[in-house]
Amino acid sequence: MSTLLLIASSSYLLGSIPFGYLLVRIFRGEDVRQIGSGNIGATNVSRKSPVLGVVTLLLDALKGTIAGVLSYFLWIRHGFRTGAIDVLPFLPMAMAALFAVLGHMFPAWLKFRGGKGVATGLGSFAILAPKAVLIAAAIFIAVVAIFRYVSLGSIMAVASFPFLVYSVYFWGHVPIILMLITATSLLIIIKHHENIRRLLAGTETRVGARRA
Repeated sequence: MSTLLLIASSSYLLGSIPFGYLLVRIFRGEDVRQIGSGNIGATNVSRKSPVLGVVTLLLDALKGTIAGVLSYFLWIRHGFRTGAIDVLPFLPMAMAALFAVLGHMFPAWLKFRGGKGVATGLGSFAILAPKAVLIAAAIFIAVVAIFRYVSLGSIMAVASFPFLVYSVYFWGHVPIILMLITATSLLIIIKHHENIRRLLAGTETRVGARRA
């Protein structure tokens, strides 16, 4: 139990590092929460600086990856196994993904006002289920290419991820792991509620469209 708490807390703390906020504050002297959508993620940061947006994307993904790697070593140190199925390292890494994304979405340092969790989720899932991530990335590219909505591509890719894990990996059939992955995906989708509302209303900005 203490190991699970350590994984959850360390993943949350890593995920809660607000790189987008810090980069804009340091290099631009501004609060990214007062810009555009008010989000601290890469998309909103890029409205102020494309370069800082790319750096934010990479750092937000990296903190998810580090959370997953750290959880793996914390877990194997105790040699945990569940039943007849060896869940190493998938269970702790799925847990780390969930809490890293929670940290990014609800950072205590910014009064729990964070980002949408796509990059952090990507970084976490990339080492947990790389094949599924590649397929989800292909779905993202296809949706954006056809409909020209980045938000729709993100939502569709994230929504497909639990099904891809279930289809591709034997450990994807372990209920607790699949539940953790599904919960993470649902959180990211819910965080896109404003985009979903605009998509339904037909007011979401398309790729390449000029902003009014």
